[in-house]
Amino acid sequence: MLSAFGRAFRTPDLRRKLLFTIAIMALFRVGSFIPTPGVNYANVQQCIEGQQNDSLLGLINVFSGGALLQLSVFALGIMPYITASIIVQLLRVVIPRFEALHKEGQSGQSKLTQYTRYLTIALAILQSTTVITTARQGLLLRCDLPIIADDTVLTSILMVITMTAGTGLVMWLGELITERGVGNGMSLLIFTSIAASFPTALWSIAGGANGVVNFAIMIIVIVLVVGLVVFVEQSQRRIPVQYAKRMVGRRMYGGTSTYIPIKINMAGVIPVIFAASILALPGLIAQFGDQQAEWVIWISNNLVQPSEPLYIALYTLMIIFFCFFYTSITFNPDEVADNMKKYGGFIPGIRAGRPTAEYLDFVITRITSAGSLYLALVALIPTLVLVFLGVTTNLPFGGSSILIVVGVGLETVKQIDSQLQQRHYEGFLR
Repeated sequence: MLSAFGRAFRTPDLRRKLLFTIAIMALFRVGSFIPTPGVNYANVQQCIEGQQNDSLLGLINVFSGGALLQLSVFALGIMPYITASIIVQLLRVVIPRFEALHKEGQSGQSKLTQYTRYLTIALAILQSTTVITTARQGLLLRCDLPIIADDTVLTSILMVITMTAGTGLVMWLGELITERGVGNGMSLLIFTSIAASFPTALWSIAGGANGVVNFAIMIIVIVLVVGLVVFVEQSQRRIPVQYAKRMVGRRMYGGTSTYIPIKINMAGVIPVIFAASILALPGLIAQFGDQQAEWVIWISNNLVQPSEPLYIALYTLMIIFFCFFYTSITFNPDEVADNMKKYGGFIPGIRAGRPTAEYLDFVITRITSAGSLYLALVALIPTLVLVFLGVTTNLPFGGSSILIVVGVGLETVKQIDSQLQQRHYEGFLR
């Protein structure tokens, strides 16, 4: 694999793409440490020490690479774009116009992308306002030191504009990587943010009693989870499809055999993001309530810490539900069956049309059942291991961080491998 990297860097155009991608990722990390105008950086650093965030803001902090708690210009990171993309995908079910644009091909996809950009800016304004308001009230870092030096309306507006502009810049950087670099730009920026938080989180496990042993056990667990993720993400159920021969003018078309690849985890990490976001809302709401109230105490005891039994049960059920829900949106058996029938394709032993749609729905349901359990297991393994070891520090966003990092890494390696093979070199994958 190292020799393949060497061949990739010896190829001039591929070397330019790799260096351009690395430069953009480095620029993204540099922007994560530049404070927003009006922020007292020294007080922020003092408050971060020993601070633990259990709200929805912690989820955004993971995808910003720790930039949120530092209130940097890239504080919101890529999270507004992720949320906007998910909303636009869900609106395809509700708004027929969006579904029609999705079916129009490249022009329709460009229009949906434009809508996603507008929605990203709107969400960035909303989220930056929330973050600044929470910081001014002392709830963001739970610290008594003044984080915002100048508490005027003009300063708040300037901070909102800066964070929103930072989100727009991050979105543009991601699109630059997709167009001129290697891999999916947005995914690589998420990869950069999450990977940057791993060393600090792992090093915090090594502190205290039995720190070295706990650190070694956690490393072994992460390696096993990475192996499991690689094995499952590379697995797929191939449904054979044959196309009948047909005459068009004087030419014979069809008569070929292919397959429909169905992954075990078709929903990716989206169900985990949905589940974590919804479970974080009660804790966020409880921060604004009376801390002595019974409902606030109940939420703090049951729905804040990931190690609580009720939290684990609800987390698992939500992951399973959203896995089925998102798969049903992204894969439509009726649409696939209609397209196959239109071009003369059929599954051997299954009649075209409605029987094909029912068969595909049956296969998808069975595979998604296994995929949802796998997704819940991967998301919970690191947390359960930390509970078993008696460690209070949690890995950022649980096992889903490993899922994102490994998934993005695999896709990027595949793209580099395909470009190497186009130039008649041996790729990474054998």
